[in-house]
Amino acid sequence: MTAYVALLRAVNVGGTGKLPMTTLVELCEAAGLDQVQTYIASGNVVFRSDSTEQNIRSALENQLRAYAGKAVGVVVRTASEIADALARNPFKDAPSNRVMALFVDAPLPADALDGVTGIKDEQVRLGTRELFVFYPSGMAATRLRVPGEKHGTARNMNTVAKLADMAAALA
Repeated sequence: MTAYVALLRAVNVGGTGKLPMTTLVELCEAAGLDQVQTYIASGNVVFRSDSTEQNIRSALENQLRAYAGKAVGVVVRTASEIADALARNPFKDAPSNRVMALFVDAPLPADALDGVTGIKDEQVRLGTRELFVFYPSGMAATRLRVPGEKHGTARNMNTVAKLADMAAALA
């Protein structure tokens, strides 16, 4: 079995998408996932499965749609992919709570940064299936808009590190 991390989009953030983590565990188990664990109440799940990333994402999205009555985006990574994203953080010297990884499903095109608007002091770098963003002044007042953000979900590097550790323990 492979250890995976699933990242749900817009769950328990800013008063939207209320989903108790006990319910999320039940939905994951109903989708056929094993040894399910959640981390903080914002849609971070670590588990084991013999299935593929695509099948896991589909099964979870179906469970979540049935529960919420609307589509909930899910990004899935293996334990090694999460660890790799953490290792490739181009802003390692920055405070980890000010660096976000925006995880997306597909490989990023070479022009992924075209159309980025509202840059003040933020820095954006391409990853493989993620964008890294450093917010020196924090995220509260940012006007930064990244075209791919609607197709992914972001986590700060503190969360990515914790999820990498949890997934490694299951691997």
